[in-house]
Amino acid sequence: MSAYRKHFGRAENVRVRFDRETGNIKVISRREVVSQVKDPRRDISLSEAQKKSARYQEGDFVEEEIQAQGFGRIAAQTAKQVVMQKLRDIERDMVYEEFSERGGDVVTGQIIRVDRGVVIVDLGRAEGFILPKEQPRGERYRERDRIKSYVLEVKKTPKGPQILLSRTHPGLLKRLFELEVPEIRDGIVEIRGLAREAGSRSKVAVAANLPEVDALGACVGPRGSRVQVIVQELRGERIDIIQWDDDPQVFIGNALSPARVIDVELNHDEKIARVTVPDNQLSLAIGRDGQNARLAAKLTGWKIDIRSDRGM
Repeated sequence: MSAYRKHFGRAENVRVRFDRETGNIKVISRREVVSQVKDPRRDISLSEAQKKSARYQEGDFVEEEIQAQGFGRIAAQTAKQVVMQKLRDIERDMVYEEFSERGGDVVTGQIIRVDRGVVIVDLGRAEGFILPKEQPRGERYRERDRIKSYVLEVKKTPKGPQILLSRTHPGLLKRLFELEVPEIRDGIVEIRGLAREAGSRSKVAVAANLPEVDALGACVGPRGSRVQVIVQELRGERIDIIQWDDDPQVFIGNALSPARVIDVELNHDEKIARVTVPDNQLSLAIGRDGQNARLAAKLTGWKIDIRSDRGM
């Protein structure tokens, strides 16, 4: 039908009959029998229709084959183009549906190339893009390297789905733990909080839903094997696994790990925690450029003021 209208420039109400055994194509015009003809391409008068057959009544349709010289070859070429385009559209829609359902999930792909700072990743049926702002500082990418990324957003575009990936999103770390630690996947151990400075350091607060389960041990794994897999995937990012506690004093003390905490005083009105640590642990509690204290504050939701016991 597309080929007929394109080639002959006509807008008749036509349909195409295709014989699958012989390959013959017939173009059939279809006009309605009416008392008053408004559009001769779509209508035919009752008197004219009855010249063809007395059985026609108003509201019937008269179908006639249209003779179009050489039309079969033209139709085949046009049909091929239309079908191929439709197949591409359907494939794009399928890819979009597949990846839109995986938003917030982790995908594995192979790096194709880095183009002006954008990392292009082969995901099998589609390509993903890691923009510079979604790349941890200092992380280097090489062609053919396999990496895991967080599906940040899937956009529908005329050229197909655009899959935006992230290596900095906290969800990447959370999903890696879920993939690597069976107890988290099964709901026995739960991630209660997470604070991340991508490419440098993260803190993950975990708790067991069964009293006999060691949440920290489950996440670390035998000889640190489980957490080490995650560290390697994140190119050496340091990960502190923290024991969650419902008591804010205990939780804040845990969050400042690996520093040892002597005392935690809470100001609930201003949500400020004043933490005392041994003098020789002060720099460890604060961390380089304040990172340890900053991550602990982000993890617990409390402002943390750290002082040494010498100043007490």
